[in-house]
Amino acid sequence: MTNPPPTLPNGLHGDVLALPSGPLVEASLAAARAAVHPSVLNHCIRGFYWARLFAAHRGLLNDADYDEELLFAANVMHDLGTGPDAPGRLRFEMEGADLAAAVLTGLGAPAVDVDKVWEAIALHTIPQIPERMGLLTYLTYEGIWIDFGKNADLVAEEQSQIHAAYPRLAMVRHLADEVLAHGARSETAAPPCTMAYHLAQERAADGVSTMERGVVNGPWGE
Repeated sequence: MTNPPPTLPNGLHGDVLALPSGPLVEASLAAARAAVHPSVLNHCIRGFYWARLFAAHRGLLNDADYDEELLFAANVMHDLGTGPDAPGRLRFEMEGADLAAAVLTGLGAPAVDVDKVWEAIALHTIPQIPERMGLLTYLTYEGIWIDFGKNADLVAEEQSQIHAAYPRLAMVRHLADEVLAHGARSETAAPPCTMAYHLAQERAADGVSTMERGVVNGPWGE
């Protein structure tokens, strides 16, 4: 007897693990694979799944501005700024946005799409602002932060399947290490009030950051 197909929320059909396809998806995934730790790559892919599920729960899948390929690109490339191609002169979010924009531009993506992905990545660590911006920025932010435990109840039915396919692998420690390494490259890479700045302050004081504690003690664990 075969298992019934999963029940998905509000207009989301088919396999919960299905990914979009096409040159943009392939190029985004290749860029992320070359830049980040495997656990961070899994985090970035999970961010896409969470963002899509969040959109489904909010009834946004049929919104005219919903674009699944751009949502994949923004999520999967949002940590490129921690990788080897980032110059280390600006905060990692902005350098990651610049690198992602270069990938899209190289594929001939319209400037408006490049700008949307740039904005989504550049703002992904800043609370309250993304919800006032475009749909892509809003969904990208929400998807990424579900992976840190925010709104975990919205994806409770799907999370075991997604985590089995893309396990956590101590993601938060590796990500914090990479953000800190980038921030240490220059004074301008971790200015006050940025994630990198606060991570460095907390690690220096306590040996562990609030972000790391929150994930380890949160709904997903390490």
